[in-house]
Amino acid sequence: MVSNLIDVAEGKHLKEDIPQFNVGDTVDVHVRIIEGEKKRVQVFNGTVIARKGSGISETFTVRRIVNNEGVERIFPIHSPSVVKVDVTRSGYIRRSKLYFLRKRTGKAVRLREMWAGRKEAESQGI
Repeated sequence: MVSNLIDVAEGKHLKEDIPQFNVGDTVDVHVRIIEGEKKRVQVFNGTVIARKGSGISETFTVRRIVNNEGVERIFPIHSPSVVKVDVTRSGYIRRSKLYFLRKRTGKAVRLREMWAGRKEAESQGI
C-alpha cells in the first residue's frame, strides 16, 4: 500500500525521454547551470563508469580526464538540471562498474568500441 503511494508520487517527476545508454558508453551530458541571474547549458562529456539505483533516485557516474587529472561527476537521471544525454560511442565491456579505469592513464583508459550494426551489415552483404 505504502509502496504504491510512493510509486504514484514519484511517477509524476520521472522523465520520459531518457536515451538508452549503458556503462562503458561515452556520453555528452547537457547540464543546466545557474550563475547569478544567468542560466546556461554546459556539456560534460566522458565515459559512464557506473549506474546505480532505480526509479527517481537512479544515478550515473561520468568520468573524464582534464589536464591529466581525472574528474568524475554523479548525475541523477531524472534531475531537471540534466537537460539531455547524448550517446557518442558505445564501449564493449564485461562488468557493471568500471572503477578500474581510475588507476589507468593515457591510452589505457580507452575502451574497445562496440558496433551494434555488425549483424545487419553482414546479412546485407556490406
